[in-house]
Amino acid sequence: MKLWMPWALSRCGGNRNSLHRNRLCLLAFQRGCQTRPVHTAEAEIQPLLNADNGTQTDPQDHLIYQLPPKGELRPESPGLRDFLHRVEDMVVKELASNAKSHAFDGFDVNWEDQNETVSCIHCLQHPSAQEKGLQVTSISWSCTGSVIACAFGRVDDGDWSTEKSCVCTWNLDRRGLNPKRPDMVIDVARPVMSLSFHPSQPSLIAGGLYSGEVVVWDTNRTQDLILAQTGMSTDTHREPVYQVAWVPGPRRGEMVVLSAGSGGRVLLWTVDSDEGRLVLSAGFALIRQQVPHNSALSKNRGSSNVGVTSLALSPWDLDTFLVGSESGLVLKCSFSAQTLAAAPPDGESVTLRAPAQFSFSPRGGPVHSLHCSPFHRNLFVSVGTDGLAHLHSLLQPDPLLSLRVSDSYVFGVRWSPTRPLLFAAATGQGLVQIFDLGRKSLRPAATLDQLTGGQPVYCLEFNPRRKDLLAVGNADGSVNIWHLSTELTEQGPRETAKLEQLANEVAE
Repeated sequence: MKLWMPWALSRCGGNRNSLHRNRLCLLAFQRGCQTRPVHTAEAEIQPLLNADNGTQTDPQDHLIYQLPPKGELRPESPGLRDFLHRVEDMVVKELASNAKSHAFDGFDVNWEDQNETVSCIHCLQHPSAQEKGLQVTSISWSCTGSVIACAFGRVDDGDWSTEKSCVCTWNLDRRGLNPKRPDMVIDVARPVMSLSFHPSQPSLIAGGLYSGEVVVWDTNRTQDLILAQTGMSTDTHREPVYQVAWVPGPRRGEMVVLSAGSGGRVLLWTVDSDEGRLVLSAGFALIRQQVPHNSALSKNRGSSNVGVTSLALSPWDLDTFLVGSESGLVLKCSFSAQTLAAAPPDGESVTLRAPAQFSFSPRGGPVHSLHCSPFHRNLFVSVGTDGLAHLHSLLQPDPLLSLRVSDSYVFGVRWSPTRPLLFAAATGQGLVQIFDLGRKSLRPAATLDQLTGGQPVYCLEFNPRRKDLLAVGNADGSVNIWHLSTELTEQGPRETAKLEQLANEVAE
């Protein structure tokens, strides 16, 4: 390639007689370059499917129905005006009457098909746990209502404190669900006594162990599932943890873990996921001398601690919780209590407080389960070794009503999340009894036989999302999922009003 560049002009020298004294000389330079070979390629593509689609509207003059131009009235049908004037007063009168009627108060329209049967749709089992003779000690539904988790341990007598156990989960929405093969098995070094899913994060599960430890697992992890744990520190429970729950923390949106054990301690733990530990943030001690006066206390010469066997949180008042004890006491407690607990220091990193505010009439033995009504702020139900279900008001020491559930122990009780007058109880005879307080008869409205050969039922939970599902944990190591009938799940007319009337009754 040649490049001519007229960038330099000069005078050409010569003698004075030169004819071109002032001639300009154009300098030319020649340069060359070369690029690397350029590679090209051609390719063709063709779609697998071709589709054409088109629409067309009809001309306006062919439309059968047209709105009249703005401001122009459509011709009325013959007699329509006279008919409307004739029935106007009657229709207005009926509408005014219906607006004042209470016939359908509390009634929700159900557009779903009515289900008249109760059936067991799944029997979930972990064969390895059953071979060891482990029992289902606690169950919990995830916040989505799809996953059920169960804890394995033992409730019967014996020295099994060093026995290994596990936590299993099943996703009921999983395609090809295998009831004898859990979706996840979490091996635990000690028996698990209590379990609770996080209320908004479906991968987090809190568990209380027989050793007194509290653990939080994250099922989204692929390696170590333990997100945080207490370990065996001076803050840890010394006795089995019979209850764990998630409660609101001091910071907005924060949830902390509550644990309660037979040592009389109710502790609150903050989850430190970075350090992998649960940090004690607050603690309460139930001391016999600080419980509101009750004649039953003076007869108890045992430990000064009130051993906790059950606990219930109020959905109406976040400051209130109920405690059931080994001695049969039921106590109303407050998270905001400031009275210092009369307990000798035992190495705790926080100052323990005395939460008991009110004492209810004691039962004849341990209170195994408590549950607050989701439909009335003052009502709760308790069950225990006396075989009765006691309906209480927070405003009275004596129960409003006592129902015979079983001739054996009753280990669990839960109010229905959809029926104000209905609750279910788990018995030591292998049955779940469902009671409807709206019926004239106090006999069970339904009895669910778990087919465990008479072995006890230790726990039960209604599904928080699917109102027709009830999970039941059994002593033989199985978890039954029951599909409830419409009668047991659909609220009837004036049911809330009947519950209010029952709550206002004075105990005899």
